[in-house]
Amino acid sequence: MNTIQIIAFTHKQFNFDEIGLFHLDDNQRIGFLTNLKTKLDIEELMYLSTCNRVEFIISREKKINKSFVEKLIKNLLADQIPTNLKDIVDRAEIMDNKAAVHHIFSVASSIDSLVVGEREIITQVRKAFEECKENDLCGDVIRVLVQSTISTAKKVYTESNIGTRPVSIVSLAFLELKKYISKKPKKILVIGAGKTITSMLKFISKNQQHQYSIYNRSIDKAHKLVELLKIDANVYPLSELNNHNSKFDFIISCTGSKEVVLSIEKFQKINPDENKSVIVDLAVPNDCDMKISEKKNVKLINVDQLKVRAEENLKARGEEVERCLDIIDRQILKYYMAEKERNLERALSSVPKSIKGIRQKAFREVFAKELEALDPGAIEVVNSLVDYIEKKYISVPMKMAKEILLKETTK
Repeated sequence: MNTIQIIAFTHKQFNFDEIGLFHLDDNQRIGFLTNLKTKLDIEELMYLSTCNRVEFIISREKKINKSFVEKLIKNLLADQIPTNLKDIVDRAEIMDNKAAVHHIFSVASSIDSLVVGEREIITQVRKAFEECKENDLCGDVIRVLVQSTISTAKKVYTESNIGTRPVSIVSLAFLELKKYISKKPKKILVIGAGKTITSMLKFISKNQQHQYSIYNRSIDKAHKLVELLKIDANVYPLSELNNHNSKFDFIISCTGSKEVVLSIEKFQKINPDENKSVIVDLAVPNDCDMKISEKKNVKLINVDQLKVRAEENLKARGEEVERCLDIIDRQILKYYMAEKERNLERALSSVPKSIKGIRQKAFREVFAKELEALDPGAIEVVNSLVDYIEKKYISVPMKMAKEILLKETTK
């Protein structure tokens, strides 16, 4: 029987640059995962990628070990296999069975997140599953798991105070940036136009009429962002960033680039007068060269710094975490009951077909002569009788098996 297993690269064991190595570009992700599923003999596969984790949720009969993880990494990083491959393999978390279920429940409930109480994760889990399901990467085993995962997360959010003051990475960054925002409109240079940038600008633009210069690889995507937020902005291709020649108060950056987007040389060119500026770098890996933080009049805020604040929040919410863990433990029992029922349904799924085959043989061969002697009214009665028995033969064993499972689960 296939079991749920998880390979996780998270903020607990890796820095953000390292996690960035495992992020898959949108236009290549499905192709890579499809090949990975075939090469590594995976029955079902779900890929979850957020700013602080990359996880592979796998349904597979054979147990995953470090050798399997090494093969996965080599396939993932074929063109740039790191020199510390063995160290990365050793730090990767491998979980199976109950530990894996507990982990994914905790992730979706945000108690394993970089920032506890971050509701965004439940949507990310759902979308990750939907994408993989639509592309035939995962099926019924992971479907049952994700269904229980979402149900558990909702229960945690409604029955605890873990999300009463939700603080995401974006909102943490905004709270930090807010210290430098006055009632006077600011000139903001934006690099990127993805979801994180959109979320950040929603915070910043609320009740404020700032002026934006947005640089992005896709001009169309940047224009859609401007239209969505109804902000005052000029849009440019990212390749033109080096030619930016107007003053700015803030820089906000988050792209999917694996390379530095704003180098120290480029920053000096667009800020020749060394004016005061605050830079918010929300990318993983970092968009901005860390050397920029050494410049006078520059305040750099990045994800690594926000991690410290997040850890403080985790300590403050310890009591709520314990309550959430109790909920998760109860939900795991329900999940296993649901999975056992579903396993039973899978096993018995061939029964209706078999019974119909027996019925057809009875009518066409075994009792063919006897049926020919009956009038149409009698044949109708026989058909109704067999229909009734057929349904009971399917439902009765299923009901009995479920009752047995229920007794085993409650022992």
